[in-house]
Amino acid sequence: MKKRENISSGAIWEDKVGYSRAVKVDDLIEISGTTAVNGSEVVAVGDPYEQTKFIIEMFSSILEEAGSSLKDIIRVRIYVREITDWEKVGKAFFEYFKNIRPAATLVEVSSLIDPQLLVEMEATAIITE
Repeated sequence: MKKRENISSGAIWEDKVGYSRAVKVDDLIEISGTTAVNGSEVVAVGDPYEQTKFIIEMFSSILEEAGSSLKDIIRVRIYVREITDWEKVGKAFFEYFKNIRPAATLVEVSSLIDPQLLVEMEATAIITE
């Protein structure tokens, strides 16, 4: 039987909507859509580069709690409000993933849950060691 563990970040939406920040089943970890929100405050308003870095740091914390790390990420989906921000988002992404090189998708969306949010990301990791 597979073991399931729900991981919470304490975001207000988790209890309100009924989801987990991440779910770990055996060696697989799925991280929900994550934005640059700290408590109830949007981080780095107007700066997609810094918002991306914040999100990836959140991924790192979530994965550490699950017994993993960024090196185990195999897939990332990136949603941006403005496709013209792709280079700023890509620069931050490269700083963390240049040697990991997960499969990745970047798409433009019409809006996110808060108009100050410019980036949302989700990821899949498989613990390999």
